[in-house]
Amino acid sequence: MSIEPVIAAVTSFVAMEPVTYATHRWVMHGVGERLHRSHHRLDRSGWEANDLYPVGFATIVMAAMAIGLNRAGWGDLVASSIGISAYGVSYALVHDVYIHRRLGRRLPNVQVLDRLADAHEIHHRFAGEPYGMLLPIVPRALARRAADSPQRITLG
Repeated sequence: MSIEPVIAAVTSFVAMEPVTYATHRWVMHGVGERLHRSHHRLDRSGWEANDLYPVGFATIVMAAMAIGLNRAGWGDLVASSIGISAYGVSYALVHDVYIHRRLGRRLPNVQVLDRLADAHEIHHRFAGEPYGMLLPIVPRALARRAADSPQRITLG
């Protein structure tokens, strides 16, 4: 087995964080805010209109994988689709299961995931940065503002 597919999968996984940032910032909090707004409501339960985003993203990745598996010369799409899918699973586990508790249970605390949850809570509280998920960058001024305003919101 060649190392190239592994490199393509890992590269695709890593590249998904800036893609996620851009999509969250300029689509979900821009032209697609109507769907995403359901995710920022405090009284949400069950399915949200926002859930159409991962369904759409998964459909695109499955189509890319199908093309890669069935078209000569397009095989690189398979490795990239695997990396993107691994990112999607990681995102869902961190965001939906751990942070928002969409399975209905509180999971044991994991320090690194708690840091991600804290950053995501800041995003929900102030409706802005950070837009990233697995490597969120909280601007210093916003971190100070959050520290000075201890009223947190419940995410799950």
